[in-house]
Amino acid sequence: MLVSNICALFFDMTVGALISGVVFYGFPSLVILTIIILNIVFVVKEKTCAIVERLGKFLYLARPGIRFKIPIIDRVRATISMRTNQLDVNVETKTLDNVFVAVNVSVQFHVIPEKVYEAYYTLENPQQQIKAFVFDIVRARVPELLLDDVFAKKDDIANAVNVELSSTMSEFGFQIRKTLITDISPDARVKEAMNEINVSQRERVAAMEKGEASKILRVKQAEAEAEAAVLHGKGIAGQREAIIDGLRRSVEDFAKQVDVSSQDVMNLVLVSQYMDMMKEIGSNSKSNLVFVQHEPDMANLSKHLRETIFAAKHDK
Repeated sequence: MLVSNICALFFDMTVGALISGVVFYGFPSLVILTIIILNIVFVVKEKTCAIVERLGKFLYLARPGIRFKIPIIDRVRATISMRTNQLDVNVETKTLDNVFVAVNVSVQFHVIPEKVYEAYYTLENPQQQIKAFVFDIVRARVPELLLDDVFAKKDDIANAVNVELSSTMSEFGFQIRKTLITDISPDARVKEAMNEINVSQRERVAAMEKGEASKILRVKQAEAEAEAAVLHGKGIAGQREAIIDGLRRSVEDFAKQVDVSSQDVMNLVLVSQYMDMMKEIGSNSKSNLVFVQHEPDMANLSKHLRETIFAAKHDK
């Protein structure tokens, strides 16, 4: 505050004197007045802080706005940005299973407003200092983990870097806002091998799923065929029962009306069915070739049919 008052007083005296000179001496005094004003007044932009020194010694921190300094004696040493900066650090190291990986770490940091002096005067190269800490922490953590664990625990590694940097860099006037691991890149051959393993695992799972699907399909098909066979057998059995029942009633009714034996009636029915069968075979062009013993004598034909049926039953 005292410095600003002194600069303002000096500025008023100088301007007053030079204005008087301009009145008497004209343009040369105007040029001199402009040069002096430019050396007295300086502007500090928003989100920045200027460090002012007097004869090489720290004087004060100039915050955003218009500020004054004594020409020649005072000077603006540096302007410090108060914004958040990002530093990308690429660390190459190896894992517990001897796989070399490149870990990309992004550190977001800014200068602590109350420690601008420490941030400027304590460290010669703050970014290089941050890089050194990141290298040290990552190369201490990653070699303790397998390659798969490095990917799974990247957030743990980032938190470890953040905690270590925060406790160390705060002494030098820097606050670490966030530390991120943005990329983990193994060797190209390792990547290719990992992709091949992943493809093989997926193909094996797909083959297993396909086999299970084929198995289920075949089981269901077999069950359907079994059920169809059962229903077909039941249908044939029902058909035969209906035929036998119909024949029985036909024989009984015919025997009541005509004085013939049951055997004669059965022969007549048998011959009728035989003739129907021959008619069906003859009318169907897609029927296979069938050899059937045939005689004009219906009695012998009936006898041969019965013998054939009985012989088939005995063979079974």
